[in-house]
Amino acid sequence: MHETKAGDMKNGGKIAIVGNPNVGKSVIFGLLTGRYATVSNYPGTTVTLTSGAIKVNGDDISVTDTPGVNTLIPMSEDEVVTRDILLNEVLKLVVQVADAKNLVRGLQISLQLAEMGLPFLLVLNMWDEASSRGIDVNVKKLSETIGITVIPAIGVQRKGIKELREALTEKRYSPIGMFYGNLIEDGIKKLEAILPESKISKRSVALMLLAGDLSLKPWLNNRHVSPTDIEKIDEVRRNLQDKFYEPLGYVVNQARLKKAEKIAEDVLSRQEKGSSGITVSIGRWAMHPVWGIPVLLIALFLMYEFVGVLGAQVLVEILEEGLFGNYINPFMTLLADRFIPDAFFRDLLVGEYGIITMALTYSVAIILPVVGTFFIAFGILEDSGYLPRLAVMVHRIFKLMGLHGKAVLPMVLGLGCDTMATLTARVMETKKERVIVTLLLALGVPCSAQLGVILGMLGGVSLAATFVWAFTVILILFIVGFLSSKILKGEGSDFVFDIPPLRIPVLSNIFFKTFSRIEWYLKEAVPLFIVGTLILFTLHKIRALEVIERIANPIVVGFLGLPAKATEAFLIGFLRRDYGAAGLFALAKDGLLNPNQVVVSLVTITLFVPCVANFLVMIKERGIATALAIVAFIFPFAFLVGGVLNFGFRLLGINL
Repeated sequence: MHETKAGDMKNGGKIAIVGNPNVGKSVIFGLLTGRYATVSNYPGTTVTLTSGAIKVNGDDISVTDTPGVNTLIPMSEDEVVTRDILLNEVLKLVVQVADAKNLVRGLQISLQLAEMGLPFLLVLNMWDEASSRGIDVNVKKLSETIGITVIPAIGVQRKGIKELREALTEKRYSPIGMFYGNLIEDGIKKLEAILPESKISKRSVALMLLAGDLSLKPWLNNRHVSPTDIEKIDEVRRNLQDKFYEPLGYVVNQARLKKAEKIAEDVLSRQEKGSSGITVSIGRWAMHPVWGIPVLLIALFLMYEFVGVLGAQVLVEILEEGLFGNYINPFMTLLADRFIPDAFFRDLLVGEYGIITMALTYSVAIILPVVGTFFIAFGILEDSGYLPRLAVMVHRIFKLMGLHGKAVLPMVLGLGCDTMATLTARVMETKKERVIVTLLLALGVPCSAQLGVILGMLGGVSLAATFVWAFTVILILFIVGFLSSKILKGEGSDFVFDIPPLRIPVLSNIFFKTFSRIEWYLKEAVPLFIVGTLILFTLHKIRALEVIERIANPIVVGFLGLPAKATEAFLIGFLRRDYGAAGLFALAKDGLLNPNQVVVSLVTITLFVPCVANFLVMIKERGIATALAIVAFIFPFAFLVGGVLNFGFRLLGINL
């Protein structure tokens, strides 16, 4: 929701921020441009390009934040995006951000940037965390060794940013070189003779091709490289590969790794420090299969009190019954009665399905306080680094669902926004894994807006109702994930996950994150609420709503055991399921749903496709056929699960 397409370059040139995942690129981007980018204490947050601008010596410079990469020989779609920026854009400078605690990993990117012939500087972020672990980097010596400016920084404390701004006027090229052995060097020379000119060195492009980078084929075609020459490139690569036991990409990366280790060895010193402190202990407990459970329960309890009690009860009562119930709606009704003679247009604004009395009351008075408190709570969890630890704790469960632990990342992100999370499914290596993750996100991972409303409703029922809802949704996710892994063809992949340090959440990060998400909610969700209300208004006026309710009666009333009025909530739930949940919230507040019905209705609507935007992103990412197949499965399945739950309650005589 925060991404933008790369903006056009201003008159002063363009800067690209690159680096490994979770090294603080988005923090640095935000501090340079003053523009908020999604910042989280776990890898994979930046999935597409975000652009902003900065003044350097009076010139407007465009700054682009790129997805994290582990190598510039792309292994994933995100890495292709970053590589293509370097390959195709005219860059004034590259700002490489590295984790000071993991210098070797960062230097492997530095070596590739040097090989590309791009001007760049190196920001060693998280300097304080490196120091706390007894790691010290001789910055002066490192700068002399690789021939570029090196700046130690602590992004979250804004330290090093002044020095970085001043260094943006410099344009230094690293003279450091690599030697890959006579055989590979000979192959590089053969390809250099064939390759066209580009924004980066022919040598670096040749190495990508020798490493088997198939994503460069379209680039070669666009550069009018003849089919004969493309065949020559393939022939050189095949002949060279025949002389190595290991894949050439592995051989090249190993050479870079050795070089990076040698540089780090010369500039880095370590002082042994015991791993202690309360944050270290909590971080360990949070990942433990047994001790992680009480940590999780405490986190859920605090969230329940903050969102379910403060947001959904106290703040909703103030806004709905106080502000809207006593002032705004009566005042707007008075104005409408006085100045709008036509009953049709009066009802359109302040009637039962009016834009003010329904759309704005639902979206502002009921949902906004709930999602607002949820955004704050979720931001704290994100910034603290707890979510990756939760992912590690539940890794084994995900394996049973046919997914490895890396899939936990988009699933956790889905709790913030399913649409964004569907984009991050790209981090999965295989098509099969991406389809399963997309299906599970659409099926049963409630986004922040919906989860906030759900917690608010369940907060007014009982803890047992909350448990039944959560258990049912998790069980469904597990069963569908397990069966999908057996039905869908394709391979899985290995689990590699970078655990960030546990940090005290930074207040400014939480503020900007919450502000940005509320802005997104008001801009993107509220208009859809108005559209949904207009649909209901139209159906009501042409008496189609009654017909639909009668048609749906066997399902909604007979099968799900809900009042016919719930049909309206499911109708608008097709548009956005949090809006549908808000309709159920209103029914519950009016006493039209008993605790069993609250759980049945919430389970049903939780299993709806999240929203229209999510559906469109599914089409973009997985294709129209897969997206339609997912939707065709989900909606009937959601009603089936709700109906089975209803009959289960009746059969077992359960009253929540």
